[in-house]
Amino acid sequence: MLSFLTSLSPMIPLSIAIVCEVIATSFLPKTEQFTKPGLTLLVLAGYGIAFFMLSLTVRTMPVGVAYAIWCGAGIVLVAMLSWVFSGQHLDKYAVLGIGLIMAGTIIINVFSKSVTH
Repeated sequence: MLSFLTSLSPMIPLSIAIVCEVIATSFLPKTEQFTKPGLTLLVLAGYGIAFFMLSLTVRTMPVGVAYAIWCGAGIVLVAMLSWVFSGQHLDKYAVLGIGLIMAGTIIINVFSKSVTH
């Protein structure tokens, strides 16, 4: 099953890794420094699955490219979710910086020959 995920496209386990990392990071503040056992387990499981899926991705994609996509997408998604669900507003420089990260992630995905689709 796991080799099936990467045989289709390394973007499948990478996408799963991104989603799991975003969920884990979004719930991290709610663990209250890991004093809430259920939420702590959710965060640890999310990060564990994310890193495992990332390890599947780097079997067929350069680690630097996979990590850049993983980080870039994660930063943008966590910032958006924090704004929508937690009211964490960003100033114009934070928005600009996150926009540049998003632009870099898109450039890698669209133009780089290092990414196999």
